[in-house]
Amino acid sequence: MSRLFITPRELNFISDISKEIIKDVIGQRIYLYPISEAKTQVHGVYQESMKKVFDNPIIVDAMVDNIQQGDTKINSFGVDSQYKLDVFLHYRDLVEKGLNISIGDYFSFSDVFYEITEYQVMRNVYGLPEHKVGVKIVGTKARAGQFEALLKGPTDIKYTDDAAVQKKFEQQRGRAENFEGPTGDVRDLVREGVLEQSLEGQRQVSEAGAVADDSHHGSAFYDE
Repeated sequence: MSRLFITPRELNFISDISKEIIKDVIGQRIYLYPISEAKTQVHGVYQESMKKVFDNPIIVDAMVDNIQQGDTKINSFGVDSQYKLDVFLHYRDLVEKGLNISIGDYFSFSDVFYEITEYQVMRNVYGLPEHKVGVKIVGTKARAGQFEALLKGPTDIKYTDDAAVQKKFEQQRGRAENFEGPTGDVRDLVREGVLEQSLEGQRQVSEAGAVADDSHHGSAFYDE
């Protein structure tokens, strides 16, 4: 596609639409645990670390494939279930936040920890080599004992802790903050002055406003 028709304005529009879908509609995220090379000790013979040491977890907005690829094996130690998960990340969002994701890092989704075993930059936007659509990472279920951290919700409805089920979701919409704190979200058309920031603000799905007669169906998103 010719650069004559694909200008920075079109590229910003494509980026903003993708962010809107991921951050304001889907609302999925992973917790990324970058492995610290300085803190992780490597075995002198096997050249592999017995236990990974990680930096503080980072929330990363994502699109997660709902199909978990499973491979169950039975050996002398019992049942060993290996899960693989495909996760799609917004490339420009990673660049704007200064996030570097590498093979060997870990992330959690639901109540499972995964090691990143594949990292693939997806196709270019209309063939422009400097503009990428996104990043696909493949996570393989971490081996027991190799990586340990506290799980962060949402995890699973079978757990009883407050964070197991997410009861509140608020859009980002290019705002610096939402109820969780700083978002780091940037909408490029607004930043470049092409569009004004929406006056409507961030919509929220939560139990706030739900009344005893259940007229809000358990969520303040519904106003009928």
